[in-house]
This record gives sequence, structure tokens and C-alpha cells, in this order.
Amino acid sequence: MSAEKTQSEVEKREDYIPLPATELRPQSYYRKNRFFRIFACAILAFLGFKTVVYTLRPAHGPPHPPSVSPRRPVSGAERDKLFLSVPNPESALAASRAYATHPHLAGSPADFEDAKILLKFFQAEFDVEQPEKEPIFSAGTDESRNATLLLTSPFATKPSAWIDVYYPVLNTPLDRSLQILGEDGSAVWEADLVEDGDPLDRDASTYRNSVPTWHGLSKDGVAEGQLVYANYGTKADYDELVAAGTDLTGKIVIVRYGAVFRGLKIKGAQELGAAGVLIYSDPRDDGYVTVENGFAPYPHGPARNPTSVQRGSVQYLSFYPGDPTTPGYPAYEHAQREEGTNIPKIPSLPISWANGQKLLEEIGELYVEGEDGKKTLSGKASVSKIKLVNHVDTKITPVWNTMAAVPGHIKEEVVIIGCHRDAWVLGAADPTSGTVSLHEIIRGFGALLRNGWKPLRTVVFASWDAEEYGLVGSTEWGEDFTEWISKHAVAYLNTDTSASGSRWRVSASPSLANLIKRTALKVPHPTIDGRNLWDARDDEGPFQPASDFTVDGEFLESYTAAQQELRDSNIGIGPLGSGSDYTVFLQRIGVRGTTPSPEEILADVASSDEGFGPTLTDAVYHYHSIYDSQNFQEVYADPGFHRHVAVAKHMGLLALHLADSFVIPLNTTQYALELDDYLDKVSALQSESASTFDTVDLSELSKAIKKVQTASRALDKEKFKAERKFKRILRKLHCHHPHHCCKPSRFVRRVKDWIKGIFGVKPHNYQKISKYEEYEIDVNAWTRDGRIGPEHSKYQKFGHHKLDDGSPDHPDHCRPYRRRPEHPLADHSNGPHPEHSRFDHSEFDHSQHSDHLWLDHPVPPRLPKEIKKLIKAAKRVVKVNKKIIAFERGFISEGGIKDREWYKHLGVAPGKWLGYGATTFPALTEALAFDRNVTLAAYEAERLTVSLEKLADTIEP
Repeated sequence: MSAEKTQSEVEKREDYIPLPATELRPQSYYRKNRFFRIFACAILAFLGFKTVVYTLRPAHGPPHPPSVSPRRPVSGAERDKLFLSVPNPESALAASRAYATHPHLAGSPADFEDAKILLKFFQAEFDVEQPEKEPIFSAGTDESRNATLLLTSPFATKPSAWIDVYYPVLNTPLDRSLQILGEDGSAVWEADLVEDGDPLDRDASTYRNSVPTWHGLSKDGVAEGQLVYANYGTKADYDELVAAGTDLTGKIVIVRYGAVFRGLKIKGAQELGAAGVLIYSDPRDDGYVTVENGFAPYPHGPARNPTSVQRGSVQYLSFYPGDPTTPGYPAYEHAQREEGTNIPKIPSLPISWANGQKLLEEIGELYVEGEDGKKTLSGKASVSKIKLVNHVDTKITPVWNTMAAVPGHIKEEVVIIGCHRDAWVLGAADPTSGTVSLHEIIRGFGALLRNGWKPLRTVVFASWDAEEYGLVGSTEWGEDFTEWISKHAVAYLNTDTSASGSRWRVSASPSLANLIKRTALKVPHPTIDGRNLWDARDDEGPFQPASDFTVDGEFLESYTAAQQELRDSNIGIGPLGSGSDYTVFLQRIGVRGTTPSPEEILADVASSDEGFGPTLTDAVYHYHSIYDSQNFQEVYADPGFHRHVAVAKHMGLLALHLADSFVIPLNTTQYALELDDYLDKVSALQSESASTFDTVDLSELSKAIKKVQTASRALDKEKFKAERKFKRILRKLHCHHPHHCCKPSRFVRRVKDWIKGIFGVKPHNYQKISKYEEYEIDVNAWTRDGRIGPEHSKYQKFGHHKLDDGSPDHPDHCRPYRRRPEHPLADHSNGPHPEHSRFDHSEFDHSQHSDHLWLDHPVPPRLPKEIKKLIKAAKRVVKVNKKIIAFERGFISEGGIKDREWYKHLGVAPGKWLGYGATTFPALTEALAFDRNVTLAAYEAERLTVSLEKLADTIEP
């Protein structure tokens, strides 16, 4: 039932008592201003600017009658307070115990069940009507496509939830073995390749053999050869071995976890002719909490369990993530596939410290000390040969992304929040702690919705699948909906492991840094009263070192350098490389065309990733082991589950502020200033190599950076003025007498559709009736004086209203303007002719209607002055927001980065030989650092200069 019918019925009741006036004003005042108040209410009701309405409302206004009163608008402060009151440790603990007490490997039946459980949770919290058939859609079908694409259409009015099914190529382990061979070729020792599953950790004991120890996407095969130690297996480590004259051809390389992504350790060995790779977990990387320092191994204490094994993908993550067989396009069930080039061609196995220790004894001396006292790799090979067997079952495997969406008033702009769901085994920290935080965020949003809140922008939630294999679920979705994400996504917020230690860590696009800090200052510290989340960046673990404790010098040096670099940065927030689901949003989705307009610059989305991680004094986090368990969470990682809740509160507030702010709160100037630091790193790299090759002239690049900074500061001023002007006009138009101004009219409903156009949302239920009825709302004409002809406007496609029931009182439509009788278009079947674009408000006939309702032109006649000002101010805000969104897109190059063209962001990317870690100005940096090619470096500097100059022009107000 429409609001005006309900109001009318109430007024006819015998017991109806008119609301008393709250201000002593003459009735002529209300008659005179009623027109403007109607427009204000209609506009504010649609735009959802309830915060402003609430803060400006009269404090003494009378209540509406209960039968017709809408729920009182939720102010911004009330919204934040209500949201923060919802996430709590009890709920987080219960969710963790539900998800982290059973294995849920990607593509397994348990993973599918979890996907459906989350679907039901989304449906319950967001009050989504459950259809008769489960909304589980094969990717690429109309149902799957529409579930996402229609979120930004006028038809998206209620929350929705569904599952998209993709079909990547994954593998699972069959048989594996690892032996030391004697002189006759027989095995003299064989590794057990299992974790002990100590009964003190019940879940770990129960599922100790449920997921064997192996590398996801590893090569099926057998390798036999001598063993060579290569430290972390970094590019520098391999270069050191080559410089020392070590020949890795036919050898099996053993490396320790850490420093770089595990797949790149294998790639480096493969390129040098190695036959296979073993990767083990070394207590030297555990800080102070070691058995050597007197700590008991887990689960009897906080030190490393010597049998624990780190499973994990060995994809070449920094070359491209996702399904190896469908690079750059989605893995539909019947997709055309190609041979993956981002996966190893030699076999590998992960092993425990207990097994690694035995194998290292076969080599003997791992390091040699030079005359300067510096240790270098010995390059020695074992006398005995090692036999490695790794057989895997490789096949197309379904994976399930569970999705939900809360439509906003502005459907053209979307904020995305995500976390992956799959785990190598139990995954209490990775990723269940992130899923638990997402769980609490969803509960908070559900509470807001039940209290009458609706976001200004649409919010999408994602529980990604198969992240552990190589960011598969998110990457396939991103490649599936590239254009939609490019056009609509404002920001992507990610958590993966929200609690595995004491220190809060966050990495993000620099444009998000200020908002992240402001929000963190509002969230209480999870364990210390009187402090806030921002302070938790410096937290330490509970196991403080004694004077006689030892720690590995190489590890300590690397750890300290990374912490110092973060402290020395301007924002205290590191850049994003890769390793989690933000990658496709930040790094991949590219521009269309070579000289895009500001509206056509597509791609890269400002992104963030956060969570609590371990320090040198935390209990050892058994990454990707059976001991990443619920028991570990409750005893060591997050006793009380306060860190899970802190991440939920912070991410939820971030999402709310991104979704509800008039001007999108991304700080482009902060990013622009960070570019100076990026350039300084390149200059330092050149200085180090000055004796080797000529330097590249970076002066033009420096000028381009200054140009971006200048344009961004100008944009800062414009966005401040635009928002201030908009709010000022809203205050002037605020309704001081809700009973008199809030009764809707047909004309107001038409204004509602016009306002939708300002914010990029087309009116709904329009239908094209003839070939002439193809004129679209021209929002640029709204501030004209109401009379336009062919000389003032462009004719664009536009479909007209047709009422579902033929009634002029249909709640979603209003009666149209009628043509002048002399216009020769009475025959509606021919439609309006473009030459007759004028219409006259005096000819508007409120007493007649027809099945086909006609609008001669989408521009209202002679809009009141105050409304024109509001529309003009709103358009100004929209223009600013488009420039803010376009900023991050300006770093995207369609050509991508050399040798790994899937990555297109010229500002930041995962380091070519890092994987996890970020490299700034990657194409330019790698031309100097790896290619050592001054010509290529000059080309990359010029390419970056041109991109930045275009970016400056794009954001210039």
C-alpha cells in the first residue's frame, strides 16, 4: 500500500487528531513553502541522507501517528554506535567453533556445506526471502551473471544472496615419499611426511591424516639427485650459489620457508636446472619462542611442534593468480583451457623441521665464512642421493563463492568486503578468523537494516573459495565481472587471517590510509583499556625474552628492517603486494582504450587487508598445519576472541564510512605524496648500480608526480567546497514541519526518478514502446531553465513509464506531462518525434491518463530556484566522486608489467621474485634491478610519466 493512501485512510478515521503545530507561523508560510519542502523531502528520502536530516530536525517536533510513522532516521553517530554494539566475543567464539573444527579444503564436500551454511546466514541476517530452489548458479549462466550485474540496476531494491560456481583446475595428493638412498640405490631412510596429531589438541589429533602434506598445484613426478641447501630460495640466494660456482642441474634443492612466496622458490630452482625442491619450516624463523630457549613445543607449550608441516600453493603468484588454465578469463565449466604457465614443471614437497633436520645433516656445512666474517652459502651437495616422489590427482574441480548484497540508494557505486573460506586443513586462523570477523560484520549490518538503515552505496559481501590454491575464487569472479567492477567498485576491503598473534597489521592503497587510521582511532584496543586499535600496531607477544635467549641473526635483521621501514613511512601502513583476495581488484582489471575519458578510465580499486599477526615474542603460528586449530586460537592466538571482534569493528566501520559518505573518503593527495617515496627508491637503486650501467633521467617523471600532487590538492579543495555547498543547501531546504511536507505527490515521484539520474541510477519499469521512444534522462539539462530544444540537448536512448496496472496512483510512478494538442503525435504508436521536444507545464493534465504514459522530455519545466541549486550541488558532488574513483585507475596500463602482463598496476605490484611483498613502480624498478637494461628502464620511466600526466589531467577539477 502506498504511503499517501495510508495517510489518507488515517486522516479519515473518526479518532484522528491532527498533529499540533510546533512553530507559530501563519498558514500562508506553509502554503508558500510547501512546494520547496516537498522537493526537499523527496530528494532526501531517495538519496538516503538521513544523517543530515536527523541532525537538522527540530528537537521539539511531534511524533507521527504510530500507524503511519516511518522508523526515525538513523544518524551517522547512531549508526556507528549501533554497529559497534553488535560484534562480540561470545558470538565470534561460537562462529569459530562452528567453522574451524573440521577440515574444509577447497572443492571438498565440507567446503560446499560451509558455503551453503554461509548462504543461509546471509539470508537470515539480511532478511532475504529463500527461493524454492537454492540460488546456486554455475558461473557464466544467466542466473549467475544477473545475480551480480543486476545489483546496479533499478531492480535491486532488496538484499540478495547466492552462490557462484567456478570450475578451475586443481589437484589433490595421491602418494608421496621422500627417501635417502644408499650406494646401491635402496632406501636407507624414509621421511614419515605426516604430522603427529598430539591428542592434547583434539581436533588436530582427529584430522591429522585428513589432508596429506603436499603442495597445491605441484607437479606430478619423481626426482632423484644430490641435495643442495639454498637458504630461503630467494633470487639473491640463487644468485649467490651461481656466483660461487654451484651447479644445480639435476639436484634436489632444499630451502626453508620465509622471505618469498613458496612457488617462487621452486621457480628459481627450476630455472637453474634443479630436478625437485623440498621446503621445510625452520625454528630460526620463530623469533624468541623456540625449544632452544626453553619453551615446550605445541600443544604442550608455545614453541614449534617439530612435526608440523606448512602445506600451500606453489603457483607462481607474482606472474598470475587464479585458475592456471584460464589466465585472464573466467573458469566456466566448459571454458576453453590452455596449459598453465604459472605452475612448476618440477615436483616438490613440504616437510617438517624434524625431517628437514635429518636431510640437512646429509649436506653437512651449509655456510662458509669469508675473510670479512660474512657468512655465505657453501653450495655443497650431499654425498647421498635423495628420491622425491609426488603423485597428484589433477582435475577440473568446482569451487563455490558465497555472495550477498545490500542495495544502496546509489546503485552505481559499490563497496566490496571479502574473506576467503577454504583452508588447507582446519584453518582456525587462516582463514576462519577472517570468516569470523566477516560473520560479525554481517551481523552488524543486519542489525542496522532491521533498524531502518539503508546504505547510500551498494555493499557486496563475498566468501571466496579456493584462495589457498592461488586466489582462485576471487580472481575468477574478477575476471568474470571485469567491466562491472571497473565501472562500479569504489573500494575492496579484505581480511584473511584476522587473528594469529598480538600485533595489528594493515596494508592498503595509500588513498585509504587516512580513513583507516581515523577509523582505528575509534575502535577500542582489544586487550588494553584506554588504548585504541591504532596503538595495537606496536603490540608485542606475551613471551618476552630473557637475557640468555638467542635469536637467528639473519632473521632478526630482516624482521627489524621491515618494521623500521613501516615506522619510517609517512602513513604507517604498508603497500599491498599479493597473497590474498584483494589482488584482482587492485592489480588486474585494466583500462579499455588508449585515451579514455575520466568516465571511461576503468579498473584498479582502492584496497586494504588487515589482521593481527605474530611477533618475535608470540606463540609460534603453525601456518597451514593441522595445528592451525581452534585450540591454538583459544589458548594462544586470541584468548577471549577480542582481536577477532576488533577487526570486525574496524572493517565494518570502514565499509560504513565508504558506503555512506557524500564524498567518497579516499585521500588522493596522500597517495600522490607517497609517489615521492616510490621515486626515491628507484633513485637509490640507480645509485647502487651507477658503476654498472648508465642512469636513467627521471626528471620528467618527477615533474609528472608534482603535477599529480598539484591536481590532487586542487581536487581536495573542490571536494571540500562541493560537500559543504551540498550540505548547506540541504539545511536550507530541510522540512521543519514533517506532517505538512512529507505527503508524497505524483510530481515528487517524478522528481525521485530525476534525482536517481543525478547519481547515475536509471528510473525503473521504463519500457520502450516505439522506435522513437529512446531518449534517456539528460542530467546535464537539469539546471537549465526548463525549456530545451534540439539545439540544447543530445537525444539518447530512453524508455518511458508504463504503469503495471494502468493506474495513475501506482506508488512508483507519476502522471506524465502531456503534449500540446497541436503536436501531430496523438498516435502513440508512432511515439514522440525528436523535433517536438518542447513541452509546457501549463498543459500538464492531472485528470487524465492512458495505458501508455508519455514524457516528452526528461527535463522538468522551470524547476524552482532552490531545487535547481540542490541538483547542481548534487551533480558537483557526483563529478568529484568520479574523479576520486578515477585516481587509482590512473596507474593501470593495458600493456601490463613485462613478463607478467596479467598485472597492470604501474604504481605497485607483488615483487617479481617476492610474491607476497610489494614492489613500488614495479616495471621501472625491475627493469633496473633484474633486467639491468637502461633502455628498457628509460621506456618504463616514460610510460609511467605519460600515465601520471594523464592522471593529473583526469582529476583536475
